[in-house]
Amino acid sequence: MPASPGFDFATIGINHGHVYAQTSVMIEAGCRLKAFYGPEDDLAAPYSEAFPEARRVTDEREILEDPEIKLIIGAGILAERAPMAVRAMRHGKDVMLDKPGATSLDQLAELRAVQAETGRILSICYSEHLLQPATIAAGELVRAGAIGKVMQTVGLGPHREGNYPRPDWFYQKARYGGILCDIGSHQVEQFLFFTGASEATVASSQIANFDHPDKPDFDDFGQMVLVSDSATGYIRVDWFTQAGLPVWGDGRLFVLGTEGTIELRKYIDIAGRPGSDHLFLVDGEGVRHIDCASTEVLYGKQLRDDVLNRTETAMGQAHCFLATELALTAQAEATRIGGNRPAVKGRA
Repeated sequence: MPASPGFDFATIGINHGHVYAQTSVMIEAGCRLKAFYGPEDDLAAPYSEAFPEARRVTDEREILEDPEIKLIIGAGILAERAPMAVRAMRHGKDVMLDKPGATSLDQLAELRAVQAETGRILSICYSEHLLQPATIAAGELVRAGAIGKVMQTVGLGPHREGNYPRPDWFYQKARYGGILCDIGSHQVEQFLFFTGASEATVASSQIANFDHPDKPDFDDFGQMVLVSDSATGYIRVDWFTQAGLPVWGDGRLFVLGTEGTIELRKYIDIAGRPGSDHLFLVDGEGVRHIDCASTEVLYGKQLRDDVLNRTETAMGQAHCFLATELALTAQAEATRIGGNRPAVKGRA
């Protein structure tokens, strides 16, 4: 049997469930999970059960100083991700972080400096694009010219807060960064990807705590407008998905082109077709629904090849940093909207 084209990788930071998809996508690409570091026993137990081949270490230096490990992935507490990536890159490791890769512009500046200094790869896994079949399929259509030149994207990213217990850090802005920094970063990256923008600015941004008076440091709503020299983008994210929806959020993306439009219903077609990954294309010929569930996810294989060949096929480094910069800028410059808790029937 020929040797696997992969390599050994390890995990540092398992505080967000995205780490399971990050791990799986590299294993599916032929890489080998050698070890993981996570000091929280309640998080380490299920991760170890899911990936029993990995040895749990008690000190991250065992991973950082292991010459066989080429890539470190991480989904730690959000404010701890950039410092971990800095340590990893300075130990000669490439890095794949869950989004967001940083929670402040100062952290981003250090990431940029250390990445330039070391020449290592820093990839941020924007899963709502890179691991999402409908979004990948939409990108293929746009590249093929199916809707002409893209003029605008509208990204909607509602999330459910109560689908599992949230830790204390989830509500502390110093540790999670804010809603636009966090879940807003998915939509920022997609704006850059679909419009092809290499430069953009934040025209406006707003955040709010509309319905969490007991958690004053928490943003439950955010929106922003992005502008490049040839396109605009509107983004809305929130934590108000209700229990009646059978998925965690009704993620939507609208892409407006000069010759057509694309709408993505990523996770559910409400009261419509079953399943996920729905793409609707409107052009001069008519209206089509495309089931994208079988679209291949290439991110893991591309990142594997980038690590081995020192290329940028999974994500350009400048693109990665710009998406982070815009999300952080929108968060830092956001106007806070006041909101009184409304009277809702059946709730005190």
